[in-house]
Amino acid sequence: MAVIEPVRWAKDRLQLLDQTALPLREVTLDYTRWEDVADAVRTLVVRGAPAIGVAAAYGVVLAARQSRATSFDALLADLETAIKGLGATRPTAVNLFWALERMRRVAAGLAGQAPDAVRTRLLAEAEAIRAEDIAANRAMGAHGATVVPERARILTHCNAGALATAGYGTALGVIRAAHERGKVAMVWVDETRPVMQGSRLTAWEMVQEGIPHTLIPDVAAGSIMARGEVDMVVTGADRITANGDTANKIGTYAVAVLARHHHVPFYVAAPFSTIDPSLASGREIPIEERDAAEVRRTGVQQTAPDGSPVYNPAFDVTPAALITAIITERGVFRPPYRFTA
Repeated sequence: MAVIEPVRWAKDRLQLLDQTALPLREVTLDYTRWEDVADAVRTLVVRGAPAIGVAAAYGVVLAARQSRATSFDALLADLETAIKGLGATRPTAVNLFWALERMRRVAAGLAGQAPDAVRTRLLAEAEAIRAEDIAANRAMGAHGATVVPERARILTHCNAGALATAGYGTALGVIRAAHERGKVAMVWVDETRPVMQGSRLTAWEMVQEGIPHTLIPDVAAGSIMARGEVDMVVTGADRITANGDTANKIGTYAVAVLARHHHVPFYVAAPFSTIDPSLASGREIPIEERDAAEVRRTGVQQTAPDGSPVYNPAFDVTPAALITAIITERGVFRPPYRFTA
């Protein structure tokens, strides 16, 4: 299996694999300022709920290193500015806020210590968040592989692989683990418009790892199910509410509806940190809307008139009633879902 590291710390800086350059170029970018990390999250250099949580944690580390504070209180104030700035980048993915709150708690718990000691401890915490994410993904993959039938033909939407995490992946972690056990015959990869995370990123990961796959336009998913060529669907998630409603990349809801109509099991794979028990249902999830240019263009090619209004939600919500099971590092959860803090 190829080792794909989208987020890593190197001596004194954060390094991100630039996902906007894939699949044509593999470019690693260096970051030493938290403001630039925030911009990387906003512009999709790094994306995927777990990955942006890990990147944001390192962003707090960079904020601590940028700060010229000589007292604990002054350093904490600088960190709070960075945490708020990083948190303002993408509203839907709860892992972002989970990681930032964890870094905030660690810093606050070091009251009275010298700034350099705080900086050292924050780096250790960010490294722990990254390591825990990889371990969670591998555990999730092992649990998920148990629900994959032999010679499975699996459809996935968007990218929930190593690129969307600290490594290994959530939905693609399940597929990887099943592939390692010889259970995967084919992965159907939705292209995932408008930013094409499926064709640019998931297909790239499949090539890197030698997993059999076929790229399809999003609109082909229903006809493939109708022909009986899909045995299961597995996607990632950016936020899961207490009742199991799940926000994921726009188009996921339509895939879930198609799966239900064609009696195809629909699974969601996500770390437990993606569950937000403070929200009762998907109606409460904030949905990010992105720039109209993402819809009017494919790459550099304009495909719609400038005068056409655009609605570009980045996510939609799949009701719990359409989800066969939710796969986490703690096991496979089946309905009725009742997640608590």
